[in-house]
Amino acid sequence: MMQNLFGPSGLGLALLIGAAFGFLLHRGRVTNCNVIVNQFRLKDWTVLKIMLTAIIVGGIGVMFMVDAGLAKYAPKDANLLGVALGAALFAVGMVIYGYCPGTALAAIATGSVHALVGALGMIAGAIFYALSFDWVKAHVLNIANLGKIRLPDLIGISPGIIFAGLTVFAIAFFIWAERQQKQ
Repeated sequence: MMQNLFGPSGLGLALLIGAAFGFLLHRGRVTNCNVIVNQFRLKDWTVLKIMLTAIIVGGIGVMFMVDAGLAKYAPKDANLLGVALGAALFAVGMVIYGYCPGTALAAIATGSVHALVGALGMIAGAIFYALSFDWVKAHVLNIANLGKIRLPDLIGISPGIIFAGLTVFAIAFFIWAERQQKQ
């Protein structure tokens, strides 16, 4: 029945989920670049609260899908230097731009012209990365490469316990953040 409604490729379902995600980003106020910049200024915890919620809900959803046989894990190589450099570059870009890729697309949907201009910069950066990938692969991705490993395998703790701990942390953080914003 799902294939009849959304097609065999699932593009219709992906479009519906993407539109709902964009709507929720807008409702969560992260399509406002000031909210994102203020996260980095440690004045507004909205972005971190939304990210923690998404990580927990998405992670638990994937965990249940794997357990039900509807999906399987396909880990990529854990290239620690590449991840560290990419995270730093992403953070700098996010502070300067005021958006991450997802919030940028949602902001464009609300009519933000500066989000559109920045998205063109993201596309240019992606093209540059693709053109330089052979060099990056030879000189960066082989440094501190742990191979195809997941965090639960590395630390020997089950995903369920990791997500339970992350959920407890998130609840404590949410309480703390709400108290900080009321002061």
